[in-house]
Amino acid sequence: MTAGYTGQLTLLQSLLSVRGILWSLFIIFASWLGWDRYGELMNANDRSYETGILIGVTLGGIAFGLAWKSMQSLMVAVLIMTWIGIVSYAAHGDSYKAQETAFFLKFLFSSQSAIMWMNFLFIFAMVTYFFALWRDSSFAGKVATGLTWSAVAFGLTGMGVRWRESYLINPDYGHIPVSNLYEVFILFAIITALLYLYYEQKIRSRSLGGFVLAVISAAVSFILWYTFGRDAAEIQPLVPALKSYWMKIHVPANFIGYGTFALAAMIAIPFLWRHRIEQRGDSSNPWLTRLPTLATMEDVMYKAIAFGFAFFTIATILGAMWAAEAWGGYWSWDPKETWALIVWLNYAAWLHFRMSKGWAGTRMAWWAILGLLITTFAFLGVNMFLSGLHSYGSL
Repeated sequence: MTAGYTGQLTLLQSLLSVRGILWSLFIIFASWLGWDRYGELMNANDRSYETGILIGVTLGGIAFGLAWKSMQSLMVAVLIMTWIGIVSYAAHGDSYKAQETAFFLKFLFSSQSAIMWMNFLFIFAMVTYFFALWRDSSFAGKVATGLTWSAVAFGLTGMGVRWRESYLINPDYGHIPVSNLYEVFILFAIITALLYLYYEQKIRSRSLGGFVLAVISAAVSFILWYTFGRDAAEIQPLVPALKSYWMKIHVPANFIGYGTFALAAMIAIPFLWRHRIEQRGDSSNPWLTRLPTLATMEDVMYKAIAFGFAFFTIATILGAMWAAEAWGGYWSWDPKETWALIVWLNYAAWLHFRMSKGWAGTRMAWWAILGLLITTFAFLGVNMFLSGLHSYGSL
């Protein structure tokens, strides 16, 4: 047995297993079915690019499911739930108004119903995670994890069905639902939750769930306010600049970055809490047995920021390429672009001092929290207080 062997299958071994082959065939079939049914809706001018994105998503879905087995169950559930929603619309003449009368659409699988379920489940999961931490209850922790997975499933279903609904309202309205603040807040909640669930399995601890779900619940609060206060759930046509295949890759990459930065900041809170307990020398404090070690939390913060920084860098490059196509220049010092650069520089510096200077401990935790505040302003504050080429995302 070679040194460092963990007993885990490699990605290639997983692919060549019976389960891996069945999984790959399932994703390929689902992708082909979607292309066969709705391929004609692709923008004729961007058809080759859109087909390339579909192939990339298919291969990515296969690899993702092979690398993280829990994703297989999630993706199967989401595809089934989304299929029920789409078929329910088809059974009622593809009428968008069917969501007002059809049972499955009205109560479960229309985009608005599914997203409301997501909102409820995320908040309930946060409360349950904190209860599990307070009572040191493994059963409550398992329930909280199940609620979080369910919330993610409903959120992804809501986005998938909303994509179809945009075409039912008006074929010219049709677009991937990542075009405004309402939609990207949903995306942020889903991505952050998935990232947390991955690390929850990785470190085999549920004690950080309440902290991470707190920032997701804050996003949910915004979604609810935006829905009922501003009627933001109403599907609107895209502005010309957003009618591009670039949106399908730039926005998700961007929000993987945002999600990891939020995850790191929220883990910094229990890190600082445990550090304070240890500094007091209170070895009998029960929280020391409930929270992960400082080394574990610090490692998660570092890996999350490194992972997110890579995606945020890719998103920034993609955004520049999109800007060149839409506005004729790669960079215009638009407020959104400027603050995206500030976010990038902040986390580049964080990683530099962590990797090259050996900085660690509380100052990096506080920096992670500060980074989230900077990111929040770039994400939301710019839309509220500044105007520019990205004003289509304003409140």
